[in-house]
Amino acid sequence: MALSTLDWIIISAYLLGMIGLSIFLSRGQQNGKDYYLGGNETGAWPIAISTMATQCSTNSLLGAPAFVAFSVGGGLVWLQYEIAVPLAMIILMMFLLPLYRNLGIISVYGYLERRFGVGTRMTLSTLFQFLRAFSTGVTVYGISIVIEYCTGISFVWAVLLLGVITVIYDSIGGMKAVIYSDVIQMIVLYGAIIATIIIAVSICGGWSETFSTFSSDRIKAIDFSSSGFDGKDFSFWPMLFGAFFLYMSYYGCDQTQVQRELSTKNVDDTNTSLFINGVLRFPLVLTYCLLGICIGAYVMKHPDFVNMLPMRSQGNPNYNLAVPVFVIKYFPIGFVGLFMVGLFSAAMSSLDSTINSLSATTMQDTFKSYFKMTFTEKQELWTSKGLTVFWGTLCTIFAFFVGNISDSIIVSINKIGSLSNGPILAIFALGIFTKRVDGKNAITGLVAGVLLNLLLWKFAPNISWLWWNVIGFLTSFAVAYTGSFVHSIPKTQLHGLVWERGKKMDLGLKKDWTKHYYFLGGYAVVIIGVLMLLGIH
Repeated sequence: MALSTLDWIIISAYLLGMIGLSIFLSRGQQNGKDYYLGGNETGAWPIAISTMATQCSTNSLLGAPAFVAFSVGGGLVWLQYEIAVPLAMIILMMFLLPLYRNLGIISVYGYLERRFGVGTRMTLSTLFQFLRAFSTGVTVYGISIVIEYCTGISFVWAVLLLGVITVIYDSIGGMKAVIYSDVIQMIVLYGAIIATIIIAVSICGGWSETFSTFSSDRIKAIDFSSSGFDGKDFSFWPMLFGAFFLYMSYYGCDQTQVQRELSTKNVDDTNTSLFINGVLRFPLVLTYCLLGICIGAYVMKHPDFVNMLPMRSQGNPNYNLAVPVFVIKYFPIGFVGLFMVGLFSAAMSSLDSTINSLSATTMQDTFKSYFKMTFTEKQELWTSKGLTVFWGTLCTIFAFFVGNISDSIIVSINKIGSLSNGPILAIFALGIFTKRVDGKNAITGLVAGVLLNLLLWKFAPNISWLWWNVIGFLTSFAVAYTGSFVHSIPKTQLHGLVWERGKKMDLGLKKDWTKHYYFLGGYAVVIIGVLMLLGIH
């Protein structure tokens, strides 16, 4: 498959435009805070949209429709994942993000040093850097395979095109370039999804015909038939509770997400950004799941389409490529280029935030905290840019060496995250809600939680991996807190970092957010209602 000259002109103009935007946004950068937090000048809406763009990655754009349309046991049950998002936002808005914002930190792991010591900070930061860099290399590999197939360019050029352009605009523009390029990318990506839905529905004969053609079992969006301890992963209870802990960890303890929330003008804007995410994420996910229904209905009407898909090594069609192959087949010249821009956008919005956050943790946690290195403002700025280039280059290089194992890792990437999401969240919760636990207790709890989840993966396959987020959290919290009775932290080290019952924690909020919390709670109930209307399985 190959693109037309006009399509390539559109793609090239977009990529060059990203570089031009980064040069424009880099004006006025003076120090690391300007580079990593955009000088705290960014409003809530751009940050919220940027966060959603990162989460709507190429894997989501291609994988979610494939899950809805083709995967065994798939369908709209994927939407059960989204019930937990507004609920997780309530806790994050009440405790974690306002606390980080008031501490004036750049790296989220800076909180752990203030509460537990530099050892705990470095342990969590190093874990983040290692896992994120490697998983990003795998992501670049997977995306580049798609780009290679859809555009006709070689795999090497696909990797370089994606990696080099992202590194250039990210290293120049910093967090501002990440945020505003993500906003543009989100608009382009969502437009591409809507356009694909419209064309697919038209070919299928309208909305009524599309839904009547699609499998009724796959439209049912809630599954109460399992508790998640019988080998069934995607049922209501594990997806509700597992996703709740997963999203609290992802939004509240992962540098790629938290760094953006720390770039706001004030703590109320941070909460506003989280609130927007809690409201808009469900419609976004619903849209690309709807795309899965449209593609699935089209394939039922045109079964020969499957023969156009490349085959996996196991001999099965690669359904993840159903959407881009459909676009190339039915979109006119020029519009194909716009869709490919959306594909690049999804990939770049994930990569840019990752390499910027890796740069931030290396500078703040490794260089400045652990090695006690000092920099002038100009030195810190240019070193930060150099670290972004380093991590971007490393992630790009990784993409050339993961081909032999990428199939299993891509399938297992969510499982790998669930091994540590709960335990990492437990460390932050122990810091905020307990007085007794010290750094050694916290690390012991972290290790215990991850090891137990590894044992469950190996010896208890009937337990849904979504439950690992809950089990890991509870195990880490319990082990660390129990250990604190042997060795507890001096109270003199707890000033301003622990929530006390009956004593209001000053989080610097000027607005009363109570109504927003009730709204998000009610919104979660509304989502459940919408899913139940689609059918209970």
